[in-house]
Amino acid sequence: MKVDILAFGAHPDDVELGCGGTIALSIAQGKTVAIVDLTQGELGTRGDVQTRKSEAKIASDVLKIYNRENLKFEDGFFENNLENQLVLIEKIRKYQPNIVLCNSRRDRHIDHGKANQLVNDSCFLSGLNKIETIDQNGKNQKSWRPQLILEYIQWNEVKPDIVINITGYLDKKIEAVRAYKSQLFDSKKNENNTPISTENFLNSVKYRAQNLGRLIGTEAGEGFTSRQLLAIKELDSLIK
Repeated sequence: MKVDILAFGAHPDDVELGCGGTIALSIAQGKTVAIVDLTQGELGTRGDVQTRKSEAKIASDVLKIYNRENLKFEDGFFENNLENQLVLIEKIRKYQPNIVLCNSRRDRHIDHGKANQLVNDSCFLSGLNKIETIDQNGKNQKSWRPQLILEYIQWNEVKPDIVINITGYLDKKIEAVRAYKSQLFDSKKNENNTPISTENFLNSVKYRAQNLGRLIGTEAGEGFTSRQLLAIKELDSLIK
């Protein structure tokens, strides 16, 4: 089940909000993408587990995701510990991605930073031969370490280390984001409002992408941070 890109999100909708445009672009370029959600978002003020699951399926269909899994870690309380690291290592070795996308290092929701560290640690550990994991068929997995981990920007304004030009794919990102109707602004509902159920937040998803596009001279962009130096094989890779 090897894929080119494996995107992790602490909650269903994190991936679409943070890097949905990059995923849509990558899939259009012929790359395969899988998503692993750590929790079911069961502590969310709006919606419920089944609703979030249905919405994630719709969003995945919009983006044409190769496969999506939910690890059902405890929303709000999961930890970066041995047990959870081994679960992520099994997934990393299962999908053998060249690139991993994950939550922001520091953000409004405490799960985002925890997920970031858990993913980064698990990607490193996944490359160690002496850590043994078994796949779903009972076979020993081979070690695997992704070549690149990029951290998508979420609630907080963060200066990106790289901006991906998603011109032509912003509408697809917004369509995938809007699949999460239970979480987002709805003019017909005003009960149980949350920071992400406001009209301003929904608009910000679009104008952030447009503003990043403005900064790089394109129509739209998505920003990422990286803990490692970013390398290229040819200078033309830096031309939009």
